Amino acid sequence: MQNNEPNLNNIDDYNGNESEEKRRTVLLVIAFCLLIGAIYAGFRVAYDTPSDYIGTPQNPGINTAPRL
Repeated sequence: MQNNEPNLNNIDDYNGNESEEKRRTVLLVIAFCLLIGAIYAGFRVAYDTPSDYIGTPQNPGINTAPRL
């Protein structure tokens, strides 16, 4: 009886046998995603400031912004 199921040893990229081009491509994709994430986080921190106003239109609160 012959076993025709594929196993991991028959895959070209298994167990450290991947090519340098594939390894470089994966590293570039990971670096690109990290770069985009860092840029997104930077914009989020820089432009997503919460309002200093505490209260609602029905119950006015105080403004905690520093007075100039």
